[in-house]
Amino acid sequence: MNKHKLGWRTKHEPPENTWFDALYQCQQQGKSYVIVTLLATAGSTPRNDGTKMVVCDDSVFDTIGGGHLEFEVIKQARKLLYENITCQKVEHYPLSSKLGQCCGGATNVLFEALTQHSQHIAIYGAGHVSRALVPILAQLPLQISWIDNRQDMLEEIAQQRQPNNVKLLTSEHPADTIATLPNKSWAMIMTHSHQLDFDIVEAALRRKDMTFVGMIGSDTKARRFRTRLSHREFEHKNIQRLVSPVGLLDIPGKRPIEVAVSMAAQLIQLLEPEKTSQSQQKQAWRDNKQLIQSLVTAE
Repeated sequence: MNKHKLGWRTKHEPPENTWFDALYQCQQQGKSYVIVTLLATAGSTPRNDGTKMVVCDDSVFDTIGGGHLEFEVIKQARKLLYENITCQKVEHYPLSSKLGQCCGGATNVLFEALTQHSQHIAIYGAGHVSRALVPILAQLPLQISWIDNRQDMLEEIAQQRQPNNVKLLTSEHPADTIATLPNKSWAMIMTHSHQLDFDIVEAALRRKDMTFVGMIGSDTKARRFRTRLSHREFEHKNIQRLVSPVGLLDIPGKRPIEVAVSMAAQLIQLLEPEKTSQSQQKQAWRDNKQLIQSLVTAE
């Protein structure tokens, strides 16, 4: 096990990530986590009361002293993550031979499980439509990665203060970033290059867990992409996961803000799946109409 990946440290090495750093990262990424805190300790214990660590489903940051106690604490924390509820609980751990500890003391451990329900979406392309779309999406419960291979364009965008849930990322090969996205991410693809769009679409469809893969463009472009994917031996049901053209047809217009509002409305429906059935789409549209009209008017 790589101790650096887990945020642990040796005697002479500073940790790469402390529990405090981990809280910020988890909040930015919309990732669920458990804060573990040693409360009252008695006798000899590996760490003092007040010591903290953060446990995620795939990583651990900082340490409460290691050993079997930490192993059991991580196991309990991940059980809480699996239950997918926000809660607090205290467990008592005697540091005896039963735990493989010879300290002879005891400690109470506070578990604070915080379940994040924020959806992650990767926006590929920093053109006019994405510049209209991202400010709308930033007002929703979304964590946004805004990705482009043109550093100068992202530097220009970065000069304007971005919301905390928007992260700018320059990548020479944007399709490679698909593999780094959180589980069950969405992708909205609208770069300046059809070939770049195709590379990203192909990478996204190879990830079975991505629940939305959308691409801007015409019906003709979408048909050509689906044909190319079939030639690369993608199964028909996998190709059908590509949503293109994106957006709601109820919203007319080709100006960037109009296209962006159409796309945002579609994503709002995905955020509220109970409203996306055919029988309830009109009600969903009425629920969001006021927001959409105000955004178009403001533009």
